[in-house]
Formats: sequence, C-alpha cells, structure tokens
Amino acid sequence: MADDPSGLVLTPKRVTDRVYYVEGATEIASRANRAFNSNAGFVVTEDTVLVVDALGAYPLGVALVRAIRQVTPKPITRVVVTHYHADHFYGLRALKEAGAEVWAHVRGREYLDNDSQARLEQRRRDLGPWVDEQTRLVPADRWLPGDARFVAGGLDFDVVYMGPAHAPDDEMLVVRQEQVVFCGDIIVSGRLPFVGDADSKHWLVAIDRLLAMKPPLMIPGHGPVSRDPARDLAFTRDYLLYLRQVMGKAVADMVPFDEAYAQTDWSRYARVPTFEPANRINAYGTYLLMERESLGK
Repeated sequence: MADDPSGLVLTPKRVTDRVYYVEGATEIASRANRAFNSNAGFVVTEDTVLVVDALGAYPLGVALVRAIRQVTPKPITRVVVTHYHADHFYGLRALKEAGAEVWAHVRGREYLDNDSQARLEQRRRDLGPWVDEQTRLVPADRWLPGDARFVAGGLDFDVVYMGPAHAPDDEMLVVRQEQVVFCGDIIVSGRLPFVGDADSKHWLVAIDRLLAMKPPLMIPGHGPVSRDPARDLAFTRDYLLYLRQVMGKAVADMVPFDEAYAQTDWSRYARVPTFEPANRINAYGTYLLMERESLGK
C-alpha cells in the first residue's frame, strides 16, 4: 500500500465481540471533516476480516485499513459495498491494495457508467486534498445479480438486495451469529437521510422489510449504531412519508415547487442535523418523483 501522508486516524468502535465500525461526521462531506462523513464496518472471523463499505476518499480507505490493524492482523479478504455512492466506495483502492475482493450489486454499474467521472471531478475540486488524483473509481470484482449467502471464518453472512430505494443498488449485509445488520443508507441515525432522486416508494417497502426482520442491532451508513432499530426506521419512514404527502399534494394542486416548499411546515425536522443542506434537495427530488408517479412513469 502507498504511504499515506495525511495522518488520518480512525477509531474503531466495538459493536459485538466480532463486529466493529468507524463513524463519520454528522454533517455533509467537507474539507473540514476530511470527507469523512459516512460509516464503514468490519467483521473479524476466525481467520479473515470482512469489510462493509470503504468510505469517501483514498486516504480514508488507507486509514480504515490501519483501524482494522488496531484490532487484528488477520487478512482482509472481502469488501461488500452497500451502494455505489461516492461517500461509500471512494476508498476501495486502499482495500484492494490490502488484498480484498470487492462485492457489490450489479446495478452499481449504472453509477460507474453514467455521471461518475463528473462527480469525481466535482469532489476533487470541493474536497481536495482528501479527494485527489489518488482517488480512483474501483469497480466490483463480483457483481451480484441479487441476494447471496456465504460462510467465512465460521460465520454466516447474507447479502440482501434492498433496492431500488436510497440507491438503485442498495444492499445490506446480515451477520447472523452476531445479530447485526449493516444497512447502508436505508436508514441513517442522528441526521436526515439524503433522498435526492431516490425511489422513495420502494424505499418505504425496504424499510417495512427491515421492520419485519426486527434486527437487534443495525449499523447505518451514517451516524451511530442503532440499538433501537424500530425507532430509527420509523423516523426515516415518517420523513419519507411526509415528503411524499406534502410534495404529492403540491403536484396534485399544481402548486410550483418554490411556493410549496415555502408553505410547508418543516418544524419537526428543522433542528435535525443536515436539515439545511439536505432538506430542500430532498423535497425537490420528491416533487419531481411525485410528478412522474402522477403521470404513471
């Protein structure tokens, strides 16, 4: 692995005897937080380490490998990417250099095949030097067409396709013996989710699936581990439902977006971290989605 002059140090948080994660900042990615605003996790098995997501920059990926080495010297053999959004996979190159094979859902290719280069250039401009020429887009070694089940180091893992929801390729990883679910951005904890152009109708279906599973512990894509998954799932569900309700009514009444946004009561969410940078984008994306749904698209 290349030397890392950034000096980034990530502190792994222990969730169970074999499950850990590193927790990014609550706010959106910035130079000030060194592009570290998402989570990544890892599972220490009898003989290997399995990683979930790779953070949002190459130096963060290098720091993630160092964080794993604080816990165990066992080889890092696999990374499961919950979805191909920049803040979750830009550190993959460092995990590949450490010897890991990358697994992701096949719809992640859509991100790589469309506007991914433009997004990379934007993040290089806005987040340099943390995102720079060393940050390269790494495709999966194995593109999964759907669910997958495997055993590694005496533990049973389920990769479950949950998309399209927050992203077209949403996957979660279930560590059965540990009763832990890595759920990506299906939920976030302690902040508003980023909705953008997500498929909130199917996202709600994914949340219902998770609620039915009743997992004891969930590690979200952003924010602290959820030790009350039903509460956190309900918060995300209710926010999505509210967006669909108020923006759907505006579309039905032919109210322009700016007027509808100004008239909406956002008081329940206004004090939630990331409201200012995220809520208007979320509302506008939902407005456009409700227009498409009203036309049967």
